[in-house]
Amino acid sequence: MQDAFGGILNIILIAVFLIIIEGILGLVVNYSKAFRMKNIVISNIERYEGYGCFSDKANGNTDCRNKIMDGAKSIGYAPTALLHCDSGNLYVNSDSLFCYKELVSSSGNNRIYTIVTQVDINIPIINRIMGLSFFQVHGDTRVIKR
Repeated sequence: MQDAFGGILNIILIAVFLIIIEGILGLVVNYSKAFRMKNIVISNIERYEGYGCFSDKANGNTDCRNKIMDGAKSIGYAPTALLHCDSGNLYVNSDSLFCYKELVSSSGNNRIYTIVTQVDINIPIINRIMGLSFFQVHGDTRVIKR
């Protein structure tokens, strides 16, 4: 009978180990998606100089926004938890794909955009302990002259 309990303990330890490894691999895959999405957003904002890239500043030219949406679809990026990016409401949510903050120089001609993307991980215990802001990727554009 003692051998049977030893076998059950080994099976439980192996199952817990596999669950931990799968969780780490899932986090790595989702982190790489968020990082690639941040790069897609930054490169398109720099290419189009910020025109037509954001859902709240919709103007006639939406090429930038369409390229960002296509890039998100191509890498399979669709975060479910991107409700807010900062508790101080400094960031603006754009299409629930990313958030941005626009820093304008004193002359008004130069702008820098800070982009935030969300690592999509839905483990309730980790979200409650560490919070969602722990799993965000931040990046800045170069200076954009208008």
